[in-house]
Amino acid sequence: MTADTSARYREFKMPDVGEGLTEAEILKWYVQPGDTVVDGQVVCEVETAKAAVELPIPYDGVVHALRFEEGTTVDVGASIITVDVAPGTPSEAPAPAAPATEPEAEAEAAEPKGRQPVLVGYGVSEASTKRRPRRGAAAVPEQGAAAAAIQAEMNGVPAPAALSRPLAKPPVRKLAKDLGVDLATITPTGPDGIITREDVHAATAPAPSPQAVPVAEPVPAPVAAAPAVAGRETRIPVKGVRKATAAAMVGSAFTAPHVTEFVTVDVTRTMRLVEELKSDKDMAGVRVNPLLLVAKALLVAIKRHPDVNATWDEAAQEIVLKHYVNLGIAAATPRGLLVPNIKDAHDKTLPQLAESLGELVSTAREGKTTPAAMQGGTVTITNVGVFGVDTGTPILNPGESAILAVGAIKLQPWVHKGKVKPRQVTTLALSFDHRLVDGELGSKVLADIAAILEQPKRLITWG
Repeated sequence: MTADTSARYREFKMPDVGEGLTEAEILKWYVQPGDTVVDGQVVCEVETAKAAVELPIPYDGVVHALRFEEGTTVDVGASIITVDVAPGTPSEAPAPAAPATEPEAEAEAAEPKGRQPVLVGYGVSEASTKRRPRRGAAAVPEQGAAAAAIQAEMNGVPAPAALSRPLAKPPVRKLAKDLGVDLATITPTGPDGIITREDVHAATAPAPSPQAVPVAEPVPAPVAAAPAVAGRETRIPVKGVRKATAAAMVGSAFTAPHVTEFVTVDVTRTMRLVEELKSDKDMAGVRVNPLLLVAKALLVAIKRHPDVNATWDEAAQEIVLKHYVNLGIAAATPRGLLVPNIKDAHDKTLPQLAESLGELVSTAREGKTTPAAMQGGTVTITNVGVFGVDTGTPILNPGESAILAVGAIKLQPWVHKGKVKPRQVTTLALSFDHRLVDGELGSKVLADIAAILEQPKRLITWG
């Protein structure tokens, strides 16, 4: 008689981040089979479409098996690591984990009854969220005919042939429903008899006409493309943050009608103020740079023109005015573009804003920005000047109404007090959603930012 393996071995699943994501890539394992782990110990680092996050294990034990290798993209809910929570007890080894597309009834039955692990922190306890227990195969005959087929599939046993439910992932089922396709009529081509998106699309293709097809005239055979010379090209998989960024930018560019306006401004006085603030005791311990004063200028301009701080609700056909400013800062990282934001930036003093800005940028560059830090932004600043370019036409962050691009600050000839003098000059570009912001409002906001940077004392008189 053997011990209950379901009680001894725990399957830790890829947690649900709670942000609508369905998969994550395992970047690095911090443990190997045979290692002892304790509750709360970080066992791996994963990258979702929004951030890289370290995952803690929710119980004590010894690592029995790692289900996936580094670099593998895993569906949320799939078992990624098996832990022996009662090492030293003689028992049979656990059966291999089911594929990511199949339910894992035994592992779910062994899950702790307290709070459940999610990608960041822990979810609600069982007392507040109840799940109907799954029944074994013996209980199937007690249910109705249709329910029996579904329950049998969930329990991993064959359903009656006449009522077998086609295997397909939820997105594929939704696609079939939207296209009016009955999954039962489709011949699956995916692994283990799973219906794929291609199968659904193929089912919607028109059937070939039974009429005679006229013989086409001979077409010269296409000239084969010259094979690529080894070493001349490199293909990089698009995934993680870069994949999410690409999708977001395409969605934004072809959803929101962009308008971009430009202004060139003398920022000599602002640069002098930056140098003075660096030696100010109230700014000790924080980084002072031109971006800090640009951010403050944008916040003052929004205060003077609050209608620019809004979002477009397509479903409700409403403009939603935001009475707070979550200021996004575009940051280039090794994993791609991230846009974390400073929550309630409008309420922060200049030292507080400088501290938040420094923490945000350093965290992003270290690759430790959390998904929550990138949610809820209202406007964004992108500092392209650090790359030595004059300006650009920035694309709106999805859900936001405006984005300000700051160009390089250069010493240029400038008419100052009736004479041509060398002055420090930059070009600003403001892109905005023309559904929300008309030309007059966008121009006023950009003009105010430029006026503040030209005469930074307006931070006091206007702020």
